[in-house]
Amino acid sequence: MYRMTINVAKSFLGKNVNLHLKDGSVIVNVRVDKIQKDPAKREVFLKCTPYGQDRFISLPLRKVSWAKMLDPKLIQTLDHKSN
Repeated sequence: MYRMTINVAKSFLGKNVNLHLKDGSVIVNVRVDKIQKDPAKREVFLKCTPYGQDRFISLPLRKVSWAKMLDPKLIQTLDHKSN
C-alpha cells in the first residue's frame, strides 16, 4: 500500500494494481499505462486499462488515495481456471 504521488505512480507503470480512491471506492485490477500532465489545468492524470479490455480510464491523480499491486501469478491462475 502506497500513498499516491507522481513518483509512486511512476513505479506502478505497466503493472496491475487496485486503485483506492479518496471517496472510499476501489477500482479493481487495472494496468497503469501512462502518466499524463495537463499544463492548462495543472493536473496529473493516470491512464489505466481494466484487465481484459482495450479501452482507457483517465483518473486525476489527486483523487487516488493509494494503490496496491496485484500478484500477476494469481491473475494468470484465475484466468486459466475460468477457461
